[in-house]
Amino acid sequence: MTDAKERKEIDATDRTILKLLAKDASLSLAEIAAKVGLTATPCWKRIRRLETAGIIRGRVAVIDAERVGLPVSAFVSVETADHSAAWLERFAALVAGTPEIVAAWRMSGDVDYLLHVVVPDIAAYDGFYRRLINALPLRNVTSRFAMEHMKAAPLPL
Repeated sequence: MTDAKERKEIDATDRTILKLLAKDASLSLAEIAAKVGLTATPCWKRIRRLETAGIIRGRVAVIDAERVGLPVSAFVSVETADHSAAWLERFAALVAGTPEIVAAWRMSGDVDYLLHVVVPDIAAYDGFYRRLINALPLRNVTSRFAMEHMKAAPLPL
């Protein structure tokens, strides 16, 4: 978790740089510098500092899942009766090694984990589901299938 001191070190220029990169990571250094009113070197130093601090964790291309043959998006709630370190280690390894899982969160409340799974069709989801439930003991697995992707946005900086 970020402490107050780290948050204070991000000024308005840093936030603008982050907004620009979050919207379009392919912008050149010269384009970013011009938009924030800096020359290239100080702009590059700010970006490097944000990367070194772990604020910028990487730069990615946002790919349309449907156009690459992965139109089915499921949100899978996982409940477990076992909260041991050994179980968590096995579950984390399963999540890391399963390409269909594109995002995963440990949750509070009545669900322990929430997985975002993308697959080409329901048969592929069934295969994923069977591998999941056979991999380790789970109390309950509930799947919800997305009907429409309505929004994906950068962080509200």
